[in-house]
Amino acid sequence: MVGEGRQRIDKWLFFSRAVKSRSLAAKVVVAGRVRINRDKAAQASDLVKPGDVLTITLEGRILVWKVLDCGTQRGPADEARLLYEDMSPAPTPKGEAVADAIPALREAGSGRPTKRERRQTDRLLGDD
Repeated sequence: MVGEGRQRIDKWLFFSRAVKSRSLAAKVVVAGRVRINRDKAAQASDLVKPGDVLTITLEGRILVWKVLDCGTQRGPADEARLLYEDMSPAPTPKGEAVADAIPALREAGSGRPTKRERRQTDRLLGDD
């Protein structure tokens, strides 16, 4: 799976198994969801070379991959992983708050009124 020089971005995304088909790779690029070295890729024919850093937005995930090699064909996933170095930030586990987040502070009972409290105030006001 060794290629020389440069390769089209749609072929590279297909060979690296980022997307399922080359036509889908072209759609992702044209939609503006791929950046090559911080510059938005405008066409599927844009070229990538080893050393380029790709930022790819797929299905709500952000992938940051450094191109290590160009591919010659789509192979197994183990071979596809040799084409890039994953530099993506670790995703935050679901259910955990961000470390910088400040928890909401309020006194007990000072929040939203309960259904019972709303009905009591309605009765006091004469709204039946």
